[in-house]
Amino acid sequence: TEMGCQIFIKVAHAGGQEDGGYEGCVPGFQVKNYEVAYSGAFHKGQPLIQVEFDDCAGNEDVAFDVSDPSFLVDGDLNLVPRQDVRYSGPVLFVHGVSAHADDMAQVDVTGLPLPSAHALRDLLGLGQKLPYRSKRSLLVPPMIVTENQRPPFPRIIGKVISAEKLGNHIFRLTGPGADRDPIGLFTIDIDTGDVSVSRSLDREAIDSYQLEVSTTDISGNLIEEPAILVITVIDQNDNRPIFKETRYTGEVLEGSPTGTTVMTMTAFDADDPGTDNAVLRYNIVRQSPDKPSPNMFYIDAERGDIVTVISPTLLDRETLPTTRYELEIVAKDMAGSEVGLTGTATATITITDKNDHAPEFTHPLVRTSKTSGLWHHFFSTYGILNIDPQIGTKKTPLDYESTMFHTLYIRVENEDPLVPDVGYGPSSTATVRVTVEDINEGPVFFPDPLVVTKVENIPVGSVVASLSATDPDTLEIQSIRYAVLHDPAGWLSVSPVKGTVNTSASLDRESPYVHDNRYTAVFTATDNGIPPATGTGTLIIHLEDYNDNAPYVVPSVARVCEDAHDRNVAIVGGWDKDLPPNAAPFKIELGKQPGLDKTWNVTRVNSTHSQIMLLHSLKKANYQLPLLITDSGEPPLSNNTEVKVQVCICKKNKMHCSSAHSHSASLLGLLTSAGDR
Repeated sequence: TEMGCQIFIKVAHAGGQEDGGYEGCVPGFQVKNYEVAYSGAFHKGQPLIQVEFDDCAGNEDVAFDVSDPSFLVDGDLNLVPRQDVRYSGPVLFVHGVSAHADDMAQVDVTGLPLPSAHALRDLLGLGQKLPYRSKRSLLVPPMIVTENQRPPFPRIIGKVISAEKLGNHIFRLTGPGADRDPIGLFTIDIDTGDVSVSRSLDREAIDSYQLEVSTTDISGNLIEEPAILVITVIDQNDNRPIFKETRYTGEVLEGSPTGTTVMTMTAFDADDPGTDNAVLRYNIVRQSPDKPSPNMFYIDAERGDIVTVISPTLLDRETLPTTRYELEIVAKDMAGSEVGLTGTATATITITDKNDHAPEFTHPLVRTSKTSGLWHHFFSTYGILNIDPQIGTKKTPLDYESTMFHTLYIRVENEDPLVPDVGYGPSSTATVRVTVEDINEGPVFFPDPLVVTKVENIPVGSVVASLSATDPDTLEIQSIRYAVLHDPAGWLSVSPVKGTVNTSASLDRESPYVHDNRYTAVFTATDNGIPPATGTGTLIIHLEDYNDNAPYVVPSVARVCEDAHDRNVAIVGGWDKDLPPNAAPFKIELGKQPGLDKTWNVTRVNSTHSQIMLLHSLKKANYQLPLLITDSGEPPLSNNTEVKVQVCICKKNKMHCSSAHSHSASLLGLLTSAGDR
């Protein structure tokens, strides 16, 4: 030809049929294999072959990739060089993809001469830097494989060319995907250099592989140094969009301007982000409820922003049929085309309230009758109340006897301020006229409680106090009668008419019914109204002490060793239920029985305790020692008591005491005294 090359095309139709010899349309290359006979260089723009591709939908937006970037497929489906090509690989792969088809065809270049070192330098782009006898003369074009291919396998995906290929040279393929995990994905024909894929690939797992190709002799000696082989996995639309959440929630304030952003929906597609397989478009497919308009909201198809479409006047929380709307959102890949895969999620939008309505009374004038009880919750449903200051916010009981009528001027306001264009009107005020109805109120004690002071043990029948109760129903003439309601010790009685309280038993300050020297009783006062009403009052009697309890000695048992050098038996103390000065200081001494002072001695330690001592040793036995204890009251009280003294045998830190009855210490003293004489 004029350009110095001759093109011969041999076409093999898919399925082994002639042109047009099939029924229906199968998307993809209608011819899978092509041949180009090489005779001289390929010149820029020279059509080599015309591929046959039909996506069965008009071939709109079809894109082609060629394994050798020196070639392209133009708009007329011609395979043409991008530039002058002096040397080409023996196999070219053409990948065609659209929204409706994804297929690959193979172009075999025949009649290629063995490339010279100069040609290899041009092919590899090394210029003059490639030595004449370089060991690296492999031509390794990049290869592509579409993911999710179906059997049969293996499939040839490309070819490696050796400039020095002789009959004893062997091609070797190494790296991840060949002899390293994942092992066996790719293989190379040791004689021809054809590279094949052995099974289906998943781009979302691994999107490209970098291997090394070299040649060796049959003994394994390296002939051509390793060259990099890059295999790119072409994406298929095999992943649906997935929303980060299945249910989204958002809020929008009522009355918001049209175009207010409510929320953003975001979905993810695992396919190749550089293709339409991962380009998402969003759409609202359902709104529930669909009132007052089925299109209250709009979603930005590309960004996923949900904005309001409804006018601010219609976006009124108080007039809408509901304050919560649900939107079903669909995300579709392939830029939203019909063949795109979809994912769905739900958006729940709540219309929130703003203070755009002033509160109003349903009636400007309210008349009511209230009994004279507590009524501070009467207007609690109206909000914050500003009551006329002449009346005040009455939180105390209404008193019929004081005022029978009340007039309230009430203004109601929201706790939060109203929006700027809304104000309070006449309906936000009202007049309330209250008529107080009389009820029979119980008598009231004064003072309450009544506190008096009395000495304990005063004579029975003594006057303790005089109760005083008055009837608050001053417009009525009613009598009052008194009664005992609670008298825990049963010490008191009351005159029903006069209210005089007398003792009916002796008052005892040491009684368990007395706490902190105070005795408490409760009385009632009942009027003769219809029905009768009762009030209660408390009487507290502060009891002063009287020396009416004799003291006693503690402890009542003491132990001492028979052979003890220390004859101190024990320290004993006095105890008295009365208060000072009717208690300590105590005087503790030996009983009046004769002869005790021959064996025992008692000495004072302090105002409450004394020391008991033995004057000589005693045999193992139990002895009853009589003591006399006297308090400091006026007049003083004394008490004859005994302390049991156990004389024990002590061995190895153990005391062995007698369990027999005690001897009288007074008899022992007499016997001791007689022996001395």
